[in-house]
Amino acid sequence: METIKSKKDFGRVFSGGKRANHRLVRMTVLRLSEGGPGRVAFVAPKRLGNAVFRNRCKRVLREAAHEAGFPKEGYEVIFFATKESHDAHPHEVAKAMSSLIGRFEKRDRR
Repeated sequence: METIKSKKDFGRVFSGGKRANHRLVRMTVLRLSEGGPGRVAFVAPKRLGNAVFRNRCKRVLREAAHEAGFPKEGYEVIFFATKESHDAHPHEVAKAMSSLIGRFEKRDRR
């Protein structure tokens, strides 16, 4: 799974991307104009709790993203954990991710 690592790349996704929210996950999506392989990043802000809590949230997000088929070709996506991400089953989070990315794919087809 190709991940977004550099501060420059994070900034590019934040500035040019679109946001979507769900109670289990929030995401920022940037459609790549030249297509190409997609990349993802997983973020759990400090305000969620201690390191153990945040790491569990990111593990759930990574497993859910794998189940949902991320990274999608032509998209760079940053997933943000929420308080509910910690206790959610990865399958539930994967459904939320798929529904959120579906909104962007629908817009791109127009």
